[in-house]
Amino acid sequence: MFGDKKINKNTVNVDSFAANTIQSGTSIKGEVISEGSIRIDGKLVGSLSTRGKLVVGSSGMITGDVVCENANIEGKIEGKLEVGAMLILKQSAIIEGDICTLKLVVEEGAVFSGNISMGQKLQKSVLKNEESEFQKQAV
Repeated sequence: MFGDKKINKNTVNVDSFAANTIQSGTSIKGEVISEGSIRIDGKLVGSLSTRGKLVVGSSGMITGDVVCENANIEGKIEGKLEVGAMLILKQSAIIEGDICTLKLVVEEGAVFSGNISMGQKLQKSVLKNEESEFQKQAV
């Protein structure tokens, strides 16, 4: 009766994670991997991968490659940006690097310098094709 359900301790529920935040005035150097959504209002020097949504606030800056499912950018990104579904560039956004996304919305005033590829699902997304770091650590 009660023992019929088996719980897999290696499974990560993405919805169970609250949004992570790097506050203004905070700088991080290194690789950031998140199963849930993340907001950057500070500075990140290094790569970022998330299965959730990335929000870069107006004071936020990322220097490095980014892979995420959805993104809403108000700040600055210097590096390759791979977005699995929808990328929204707000009027204060500055992107210096290549973009690969399924859908793109650009508000008047946003600045972009680089190449863009859109309209196809990402062929080789780090988050879709590889086992997540959290699942590796749980084994």
